[in-house]
Amino acid sequence: MSATPATGREWHLVARPHGWPKPEDFALRETAIAGPGPGEILVRNIHLSVDPYMRGRMNDAKSYLPPYELDRPMLGGAVGEVIASGSDAFKPGDHVLHQLGWREYALVDAKHTVKVDPAAAPLSTYLGVLGMPGLTAYAGLLEVASFQPGDAVFVSGAAGAVGSEVGQIARLKGASRVIGSAGSDEKVRMLTEEYGFDAAFNYKNGPVAEQLAAAAPDGIDVYFDNVGGEHLEAAISSLKLHGRVTVCGMISMYNATEPTPAPRNLVSVIGKRLRIQGMLVADHYGLQPQFVEEVGAWVRSGELKYRETVVHGIEHATEAFIGMLRGENTGKMIVSLDA
Repeated sequence: MSATPATGREWHLVARPHGWPKPEDFALRETAIAGPGPGEILVRNIHLSVDPYMRGRMNDAKSYLPPYELDRPMLGGAVGEVIASGSDAFKPGDHVLHQLGWREYALVDAKHTVKVDPAAAPLSTYLGVLGMPGLTAYAGLLEVASFQPGDAVFVSGAAGAVGSEVGQIARLKGASRVIGSAGSDEKVRMLTEEYGFDAAFNYKNGPVAEQLAAAAPDGIDVYFDNVGGEHLEAAISSLKLHGRVTVCGMISMYNATEPTPAPRNLVSVIGKRLRIQGMLVADHYGLQPQFVEEVGAWVRSGELKYRETVVHGIEHATEAFIGMLRGENTGKMIVSLDA
């Protein structure tokens, strides 16, 4: 259990990025820490999450989440230890998951937290394989893409927190073939040798459409899109009749300063009767108990593997975020504040 501090550090957005975020778009500032009022808890954050969707919140544009405010602490997933409580539901020493990340200490409405058990799984997994990215993978494949045993599945960004889990769930659920793309030869080897993908390719080594056609000569039934752009165009070409696409993210476009061309083969959607559906994980929290039970069992048994890239120290959080956007992580990018 930790003593209540007088001050703590938090990251503020001070300028809206144009193109790729730069270090000068952010400021690490010290602020006074207040004790909890009725129904509140004070949390010492242990692990922070940095995720691709946060890039969109840095723009002053209407979206499914409000933009970050300038000169205010940013928001994001975090797990931490309760150090003071004004809620009967929590006591000091409990561990919780909440959305007031990007800071060392968080004063949180207890109703907006979830208690987690560090004995059941490492705390960092509640931000990754057993957290929001994991549920995104599970719901996006099984519910949005209507996966069926025997489907051939292609996943872009397959070495990331979401993509690596999508491919493994597809394999465990009886896919006929699982193909992934990644941005380095080392990640490609990991997909096939560690995660059990049937085939994988480095999208930097040649046209995606050609590499996908070679990896899936009989076509694909499901495409799980984390990248967009050239990957989506290639997937449309390879999809079979009545194929399904889950559009989870389009990270190739997040930092573009000019409009990017749409897939040039969208007309194929008509003849193939394709279904292309965007997804937000917030629409699928009803699956949470089923997801935790099934995926948690796979993690404990070793049937589903995961990796984390851990950056230590809150002062390096923006470096971790920018590095994640550039694909420098393998698996979930975590910022750890523990000594």
